[in-house]
Amino acid sequence: MTDWMLIGVRFALYLTLATLFGLSAFSLYGLRAHDRHSAFALRAWLVGSAVLSLIFSGGWIVLMASSMAGTSAWPIDRDAIGALLTGSAIATAWKVRMAALLGAGMAAMLVANRGIWLGIVMLCGAVAIGTLAWTGHGAMDEAASGWLHLGADILHLIASGAWAGALLGLILLVSRPAARVDAAHLQLTHRALHGFGATGTIMVGTIVVTGLVNAWLLIGPGNVLTLGTTLYGRLLLAKLALFVAMLGLASLNRFRLTPSFERSIAAADHRGALRTLRLSLAVESATIVTILALVAWLGTLEPPASAM
Repeated sequence: MTDWMLIGVRFALYLTLATLFGLSAFSLYGLRAHDRHSAFALRAWLVGSAVLSLIFSGGWIVLMASSMAGTSAWPIDRDAIGALLTGSAIATAWKVRMAALLGAGMAAMLVANRGIWLGIVMLCGAVAIGTLAWTGHGAMDEAASGWLHLGADILHLIASGAWAGALLGLILLVSRPAARVDAAHLQLTHRALHGFGATGTIMVGTIVVTGLVNAWLLIGPGNVLTLGTTLYGRLLLAKLALFVAMLGLASLNRFRLTPSFERSIAAADHRGALRTLRLSLAVESATIVTILALVAWLGTLEPPASAM
């Protein structure tokens, strides 16, 4: 039961940290300064994701300590938590995450006043999501390969979080009730979609390169053909298939649906194009949520290279 609870909390952390970092980053590069607070309830989303990330981080440390000590999660084993939080890389990463989340939460409450606070939220969110690398396989290697693996994991997490958060921002834009959609909001939505197209290419490139590095270190060339014989391998193959599907949807959005949406605005007949965009983004978001669930599960399993 503890293992499934740990997977669930890991999954929840991926979601809330991706929201905190990705949505704040998207609001900086995808929205103009005067549009950030009229596009959607930005401050509420950022404050809420920071608070939830703090709660889930607290739950994670309790479950992790009980798992390592072989005790039940309740009542809370304070001795096990104290031992885990003493002198380990995981403890340092957790403390850094908590501090970053506190900073992000306080800055998020001030984003309506000055734009600099949104930048602080983004930076704190990047630090917070990057610390998740120490809870996975990237912290297990040593020497030069260990630093390479850890660095690749951090970049992979940041790029994935940026993509997931941007999708949330786009869904919030296209899902505004019809009665509140005017010409200004349509133009804002198109600019955000167009801007994400270029930035999304960088995210995808980073995810692909760091994913290849991680695959080389975790799987090894000799285990590629036998991936389907292990649970880890089957989950990884499912993740890869979903990622390819996401690339297809992202390409559809960028090269077909976004230009079609622009033409529909010019023709003053946007409802059909907006509905299609909404559906495509919803499917893409459901796909990335499923991928994050698989990543949370994969992080608790032994990869083929470690079993050799």
